[in-house]
Amino acid sequence: ARRMKFGRNFIPAYNAQAVTTEDQLIVAAEITTQGGDFEQLEPMIAAAERELEGAGVTERPEVVLADAGYWSNGHIDSLRERGMIPIVAPDTTRNRPRKTRLGGPYDFMRRVLDTEKGGALYSKRMPMVEPVFAQIKANRRIDRLKRRGRAAARSEWRLIAATHNLLKLYRSRLAPAGA
Repeated sequence: ARRMKFGRNFIPAYNAQAVTTEDQLIVAAEITTQGGDFEQLEPMIAAAERELEGAGVTERPEVVLADAGYWSNGHIDSLRERGMIPIVAPDTTRNRPRKTRLGGPYDFMRRVLDTEKGGALYSKRMPMVEPVFAQIKANRRIDRLKRRGRAAARSEWRLIAATHNLLKLYRSRLAPAGA
């Protein structure tokens, strides 16, 4: 683990990552020792592709949605080269863009998000992934990993992801038809 800032304190931690479907099923779950998410976009999509392939799913992600923390020109270009459409917010909900994020790909992505189709696609991001972390942290009260060492922490995070998926699938079968 690496020391990461939480509030005013620095504590040893891992950064848990997840790729989800529209139905909030976790397709890929990884941990990293990097505090920021900006280097995780392409590796997480590659992990999702490996998991899908391993499960015998031949379809590949067509559109990738990510928040501003995942912005990386290189990762976005890599996904485009692989035939995917990345829609990544160039900045947070600030009124003004960061000075370092002006022109070129940043302005292009702002124009994409300002279109009806781009905005509609991006609006799906929050209900796809944010509830997954909320359900794990708040409903299941899993707010930290208990095991030490990266391999152990990774297996714990994947077990949490698997049980999340099992609960989702179980609850979806209990829902009344048409609900």
